[in-house]
Amino acid sequence: MTATMDLWPIGNCQVSALVDRNGRFVWGCLPRVDGDPAFSSLLDDRRRGSDGAYGFWEIDLDGCVETQQSYIRNTPVLVTRHVDAAGNAIEVVDFCPRFKRHDRMYRPVAFCRIVRPLSGSPRIRMRLRPSIDWGSAPAPRTRGSNHIRYLLDGEAIRLSTSAPVGWIEDERLFRVERTLHFFLGPDESFSDEIPASIERMLKNTIDEWRHWVRGLATPVEWQQAVIRSAITLKLCQHEETGAIVAALTTSIPEHADSGRNWDYRYCWIRDAYYTVQALNRLGALDVLEGYLEYLRNIVDNAADGQIQPLYGVGGEATLVEREAEGLDGYRGMGPVRVGNQAYEQVQHDAYGQIILSNAQGFFDQRLFRVGKQADFEALEPIGERAWQAYDKPDAGLWELRTKSHVHTYSAAMCWAACDRLANVAGTLGLTERETFWRDRATAMRTKIEREAWRPETNRMSATFGGDDLDASIIQLLDLRFLDPDDPRFIGTLDAVEKGLRRGSHMLRYAIEDDFGLPHTAFNVCTFWLIEALHATGRDEDARELLEEMLSRCTPAGLLSEDIDPETGELWGNYPQTYSLVGMINSAVLLSKSWNVVR
Repeated sequence: MTATMDLWPIGNCQVSALVDRNGRFVWGCLPRVDGDPAFSSLLDDRRRGSDGAYGFWEIDLDGCVETQQSYIRNTPVLVTRHVDAAGNAIEVVDFCPRFKRHDRMYRPVAFCRIVRPLSGSPRIRMRLRPSIDWGSAPAPRTRGSNHIRYLLDGEAIRLSTSAPVGWIEDERLFRVERTLHFFLGPDESFSDEIPASIERMLKNTIDEWRHWVRGLATPVEWQQAVIRSAITLKLCQHEETGAIVAALTTSIPEHADSGRNWDYRYCWIRDAYYTVQALNRLGALDVLEGYLEYLRNIVDNAADGQIQPLYGVGGEATLVEREAEGLDGYRGMGPVRVGNQAYEQVQHDAYGQIILSNAQGFFDQRLFRVGKQADFEALEPIGERAWQAYDKPDAGLWELRTKSHVHTYSAAMCWAACDRLANVAGTLGLTERETFWRDRATAMRTKIEREAWRPETNRMSATFGGDDLDASIIQLLDLRFLDPDDPRFIGTLDAVEKGLRRGSHMLRYAIEDDFGLPHTAFNVCTFWLIEALHATGRDEDARELLEEMLSRCTPAGLLSEDIDPETGELWGNYPQTYSLVGMINSAVLLSKSWNVVR
């Protein structure tokens, strides 16, 4: 069956899986999001329908004619209901355990599935076939009295179950006459009765997520979209270290046969900045605090303040890019890439995002750990790098692989680094340092305004050396580099909208890059446009665009990275943090006040 974006994420901030519209686990990496995919069939179009297929976990109802899926409210716990032609029905509940135990979060490398008979005499067949070595082979297995072990690369996992193990191992059809429980996790004996333990895990996991959602400051409108986006952004955080990945997948192409297949299972400093910015608007401070701890370690390990664009979820600096030969790609559109060469690139905007992410930590008294002078001093080498680099060429936020320019967005981010350092120094009472960084920010602003402004076309250019358009320059508003009533911003917005808008969607740019002309719109750019329309008083236009974007969401309520402006089909890695950030920010800005319902 051809892969689609109709995918439902489950997870616990340690591991995650994507469940397709038939209730099959088709993607999931172990022992963490950037590991080897035990469930790899999302990127293996050749094997999905064959007897030798592997890289998935499916529970098939014999003769199924209808499948419905939904999340349990305010959780990432998925319920899939299958019905056959005779009315026999089952319900499958999928989740990854996550709850407080012994004063710390229990989030094992584990997946739980519960099969409940709903009506009639349903018959099911379970196929659990994890893959190893990036889809190159099925995992070898051994059997115990009430479990099956799967030998993955470097470790073993165990399926413990209350179902007849022989029937599961043989993949035979059998009748479901009682609730069945499955726990796929560490290769350890279950110390408790399996059904009672898994039911308790389910209840505790639901309670934990609902408690987290209860603390969100959501807008009155579009609440479901905001809550689902927030939960999924939380799933994109590797809670152990605080890192936030750009997406849960690798190598889903930006458009058909484009070759633009990248591994997004790492922590981009830029993407994580936008994520914490959006969640801060909802009051999800736990994500910010975890990420700031991750950033402090990145800063401590940075040589002379030099920051890479991205790091591994454990802070790894080297992410060598290679192609996985065992997988042929999403719908057969390879290559499947592991690692990302962008870690070697020069992207100066990262300096600004490091400091902007940290700045709130010096002002927000709600945090357990408010920033001190020592933290400010650790950030100053980052500011020094921003000062030295702001007017130098880089690969830019779109990570061009063969082209280099002085990008206005990168320069403005570097300006923001020095501007915010001045703000932090002021709140710490460091008058001399405040003046020092303020003077630098002023000098940087003067040069950026001089080099990027094009009076003949009445707009800011995306680069210092040209007169080109790029959706990122409307982010000068979010950075507070330009005000919404500044004629330069109004002219820039008008030019970007006329040059890059395609119906209800926005391109990143409309010129050839390393792979030719882009064919799909970049979803976050549309949300940037929505924010700019709101800021310039065009709320009706903004609301119409937001509703259009929400209508493009998958049945799970989520978005990938890209969309085809002509067909509305989603492309690119999924779920994409950028896109979810855009939904949250736009909804918060445009929603009516809670006073309308109080």
